[in-house]
Amino acid sequence: MTNKFKLDGIPDGALIAVAMSGGVDSSVTAGLMVEAGYQVIGITLQLYDHGQMIDKKGACCAGQDIYDARTVADKLGFPHYVLDYESIFKQSVMDDFADSYLNGETPIPCVRCNQKVKFKDLLTTSRELGAQALVTGHYVQRLTGQNRSELHRALDPSRDQSYFLFTTTQDQLDYLRFPLGGIPKTETRDHAHRFGLKVADKPDSQDICFVPNGNYASVVERLRPGALDSGDIVHTDGHVLGQHQGIINYTVGQRKGLGISSSEPLYVVQIDPLKKQVIVGAKEALAKHQIRVHDVNWLDNESRFDNALDLVVKIRSTHPGIPATVKRLSSSEALVEFQDPEYGVSAGQACVFYEGTRVLGGGWIARELTRN
Repeated sequence: MTNKFKLDGIPDGALIAVAMSGGVDSSVTAGLMVEAGYQVIGITLQLYDHGQMIDKKGACCAGQDIYDARTVADKLGFPHYVLDYESIFKQSVMDDFADSYLNGETPIPCVRCNQKVKFKDLLTTSRELGAQALVTGHYVQRLTGQNRSELHRALDPSRDQSYFLFTTTQDQLDYLRFPLGGIPKTETRDHAHRFGLKVADKPDSQDICFVPNGNYASVVERLRPGALDSGDIVHTDGHVLGQHQGIINYTVGQRKGLGISSSEPLYVVQIDPLKKQVIVGAKEALAKHQIRVHDVNWLDNESRFDNALDLVVKIRSTHPGIPATVKRLSSSEALVEFQDPEYGVSAGQACVFYEGTRVLGGGWIARELTRN
């Protein structure tokens, strides 16, 4: 059984680092690495004030979770380090989160956290400690291709986290390992019970770890006073239908909770942060045939995208994926054309490119959406 979790390209008994959030996935990952015979170092990042968050259910990288990670390390017998990254996390993730909402976008802080903190500074620290790999509990697969390491969807599609890891660079992917990507979550829980871990039945962490009770508007208002300033709700025909209490309470594609009455179903089709307007209209107004994405991370040769490449793309984490063509416009931009019109495309979300199970790259959906 232990051979199943041997790390590709890492010799037996090598020193490795395991990123530990205090949850069941990273805890089991550490246990499997110890069982497989590696020398394990556990590293946990303190990302925000653990004094304030210690009682929060379903959070990660806060006080209770740091304690849980240390308890697991003590039980399994390996050293555990806690690194204070509060300042970096606030600057790179929380401030970006607030600013994106103020710009009329819908951000994905988990991607930014992986990109700016976990797979950047944590990876650097792991290398400085002499670890031959940084191992995480993410549900993705790292497979060896002909010329490079490849990022693939998890075996269990219900747990797949590849969308959130599209910013992983080739150099990072060569160093990272994801042993849980080839098993279902039920097996992870079974291993936790087998190891006798107290976190075996711990609930999964929520997506946005620093947002208490899902009230992201209050977090944005605290970080950016004035974020809840009122403005007009305007129909696409130009008529003012009502008032809103902050554009951050709305997202493109939203239908419920608009705060207006209408004889026809209305959707948020655009958010204008300069005029502080929420523009609403019929569902047809949401249809998009193409989008531009920026800050593209390529996980294959860029030259493949010089001509439109037929792929499947996901435009949000819960999206099933749709056929589209992807063409490189520059080293950092791409044009994505959907096979069929897509509805509810929101700036600030990611568009991730898939070829079968493999992630070929992805980028951020630009606010300047293209023609309908």
